[in-house]
Amino acid sequence: MVVTLIIVCEVGFWVLLAAGLSLRYLARRPRLGAAVLLCEPLLELVLLAVTAIDLRGGAEGDWKHGLAAVYIGFTVAYGHYVIKWADGHFAHRFAGGPPPVRPPKYGTARAVHEWRMCARSMLAAVIAMALLQAAVWYVDDAGRSRSLVEWQGRMLLVAGVSVLIALGYTIWPKKPGRGPGDPAAPGSAVRETAGR
Repeated sequence: MVVTLIIVCEVGFWVLLAAGLSLRYLARRPRLGAAVLLCEPLLELVLLAVTAIDLRGGAEGDWKHGLAAVYIGFTVAYGHYVIKWADGHFAHRFAGGPPPVRPPKYGTARAVHEWRMCARSMLAAVIAMALLQAAVWYVDDAGRSRSLVEWQGRMLLVAGVSVLIALGYTIWPKKPGRGPGDPAAPGSAVRETAGR
């Protein structure tokens, strides 16, 4: 039941997002669109309540409950970012808005972007670990909550990998002119044409 609800929440997230943005831009009802978008957090609250009820009912804390905590953590940390991204694309496509700003590709700006993404991943991991710990205390049985503790370790790994990625972009910043599609790349058709 928990896995089905996670899938329902994910589908519901995108349905509410599409409905909210359609109301905002296609139907020209920005307040109603905003109200629909504000319903997004209700999905996570329902998932949290159902997971807690399932655990209180005697279910063993297994991978499904761990996945629910991780889903909630990542939705909280990345939800606003995804909504803002989709809003920018929707406004550009259907309301004559400016082209959405793309993440920087090179140098310090890219490193800063990666650290921001790292901060989101860290927030997601912390939220998930806190929910998992609350579930461990809620179950109050080490035998029934072993899997939840293992999920906490996985979240530490996610946080560590996020830091390594951001650190990599900081120590070895990506430079323009390295890819085949780059005008500045050696042997690029654009560069050769410009030189004629």
